[in-house]
Amino acid sequence: MKIGFIGLGIMGSRMAANLQKHDYSLVVFNRTRDKAEPLLDRGAALADSPPKLAQQVDVLFTMLAHPDAVEQAALGANGFLNHLRPNALWVDCSSVNPSFSQKMAAEAARGQIRFIDAPVTGSAPLAVDGKLTFWVGGDAADVDAIRPLLLCMGNKIVHVGGQGMGTSMKMVVNLLLGTGMAAFAEAMELGQGLGLSQKMLFDSLLSTPTVAPFLALKREKIEGGNYEAEFPLRWMQKDMHLASVSAYESGVALPLTNVTKEIYRLAMRGGHEPKDFSAIYEFAMGDDGKERTASP
Repeated sequence: MKIGFIGLGIMGSRMAANLQKHDYSLVVFNRTRDKAEPLLDRGAALADSPPKLAQQVDVLFTMLAHPDAVEQAALGANGFLNHLRPNALWVDCSSVNPSFSQKMAAEAARGQIRFIDAPVTGSAPLAVDGKLTFWVGGDAADVDAIRPLLLCMGNKIVHVGGQGMGTSMKMVVNLLLGTGMAAFAEAMELGQGLGLSQKMLFDSLLSTPTVAPFLALKREKIEGGNYEAEFPLRWMQKDMHLASVSAYESGVALPLTNVTKEIYRLAMRGGHEPKDFSAIYEFAMGDDGKERTASP
């Protein structure tokens, strides 16, 4: 079986590397060749366009930044979708909105291509260790066919339902991550403004059920002021926007999400766009991340 992989960013490069570690033959494409070099050094083949990649593979993974990037790669002037063999599998691991996944599924079906949406939860270190969670939407037989591949990259595979349901679950998960991180930052700002030390707040809050477990993983970044991206803030803002779009399409009201996504947008305007999404803490603290002390 030959596997294609398009999109070798923070997550995609690590996911593709884990497929290689399990001795799968890879053909890769990325807009910038340098991100593909480590995979090429270990034996992957480089395609110079998405169509040329598609012609060679049985299963194609895409891991791209946003719906427009996926659509361009699949359906653009140099798109891959019309070049996959009938009955090939396209697995989109990108974080996109459910209606977009359903649109791509319909486009794939016209060419007798089997489509699966399989976005992931997990940071870059978990991607390295092959411990991602996959939220999967698609036909049960198709999911079973790719399960061994997913288990090279993740340790939890949840078949949520039909096409578009994997991305539906990812919308819910990232809504909780984004709002939870912003609420925690605001709570820390209040605590420090009242004279509590950052250390006291961390030591006390992280052991309580009021704080989401993932926040413990962000403590080192916040305390060190080093917000090297594991999940860039700009993509969190994008996912929260897609959640609001999905809510509009579904007739659901998301007032907290809509306010919070605009806070992330303001943080982007303040220069935090490429940083880890936990940098919303730095933004909440006035961009310096320093401790607040109560006024006498």
